[in-house]
Parts: sequence; structure tokens; C-alpha cells
Amino acid sequence: MLVLLPPSETKAEGGSGPSLDRITLSFPELDPVREKLCSALVDLAGDVAASLTALGISERQSGEVERNAALRSSPTMPALSRYTGVLYDALDVTGMTKAELGRASGRLAVASALFGLVRADDHVPAYRLSASSAIPGVGPLGALWRPVLEPVLAGLDGLVIDMRSGPYAGLAKIPGAVTVRVVSQEANGRRLAVTHFNKAYKGKLARALSTASREPATVKAVISIAAKADLHVEQTGPAALELVI
Repeated sequence: MLVLLPPSETKAEGGSGPSLDRITLSFPELDPVREKLCSALVDLAGDVAASLTALGISERQSGEVERNAALRSSPTMPALSRYTGVLYDALDVTGMTKAELGRASGRLAVASALFGLVRADDHVPAYRLSASSAIPGVGPLGALWRPVLEPVLAGLDGLVIDMRSGPYAGLAKIPGAVTVRVVSQEANGRRLAVTHFNKAYKGKLARALSTASREPATVKAVISIAAKADLHVEQTGPAALELVI
């Protein structure tokens, strides 16, 4: 099983790993696009104003441009530690036992606008690039990633639980992946998509699935593991789950 997580706009600072070595990253088939994007971001960082526009950020976030400028030389850390925010707080990597972290490292991957797809223990630097960014000379990221990323995703073995957010799901499709929708249920039975707590609950579900002593291989097993973690998950289609809160 592989649980595919969205990245986060925010990243942890620093790191104790060596500078970026793309050769060591999982899914080496993606390297040509990774190299193109890394080069484009480093070059773009030479023009702060243009970088702010392309990345969709304000002058108060100019430190993000500095991160991109140092993309090739800054220290790295495992992806699970680099990405931060609500989902990753709920995932709570620092609270995992050694055994749980070992299982999670094999079952989690992160979708990335810069790297396409990375395993949980791949070492990455801090950077700023989102799926909606418009980098001069590169074009839409979906058009760039789709031809190389979709074959990689189609080749994933076993059950794939797709928790990517919309913009990242738009970078490439995954045939047969099981999607997760977080919903609330009204008194009349009507279900509404949850926005505010969406990431937190996906993080909780990802934690339960990735650290379970027995790796789930079926949707039924996913629902069972979720129930043990006090999460109410229902199958609503052949490849669709709803997490009801």
C-alpha cells in the first residue's frame, strides 16, 4: 500500500542532510523534469520581483525566494520532516515509535510540484513551488509533469490511497487509486465536503494506515484500521472513500 500525501506550502527550516542529490531520490525517471524545474527556480530567484509574481507570494515572503536561490546548496532532511502544516501535525512523525516510523517510511509518499513524487525518507531541501505556480519559460506544471509522472504513478504496485489536494491531483492521474473525501453529515443525512478540518483528518487517517502493524491491502482493511483509530470511513464507490466527521 502507498498513501500519497499532498505537500505543504510551509517547510521546516534547516536540515542535517547533505545538499540536494537528485540521483538519490526515488523514481529516477522523473529526474529530467526535476532538473529543469530546479534550474528554472534558481535562475528565477535572481529576480526577486519576478519570483514573487511567479510563485504567487507577497514581499513579506521574500525569504522563500532566498530558499529557492540556495536550492542546490542548502541542507536536506527527510520529506516527512520537511513538510509542515496541519496535515503533517496530525501525522505526528515525531510522536512515532521507531517501528512505526519504519512502517510509515515505506507506506507514505508526497506529491510535489518540484520533485513530482518522493518517498517519505527521500532527503529534500526547503523550497517554494506550488502546483499553481507559473514559472517563466516552463509553462503550466501539469503539462510538464503529466507525460512523465502518469506512467510512474500507473506503475505503482498494490493499493494506492490518494489524499492529494485538487491542484496536485491535477498534475497527474493515478489509475485505480482510492480517493478520500472528508465530509460532515447533517441531521437530515446530507453530507457536505469539509474544508477547515480536511487536512487534519487526512493526516490522522494517514497516520493510522501508515503505522498499523499489518499493512492494509484492501479497502475493507483500510476501513477496519480507520475504525480502530476512531475514524469513521465508508466506501462510497469502487475507488472512493468518505471520512465522516
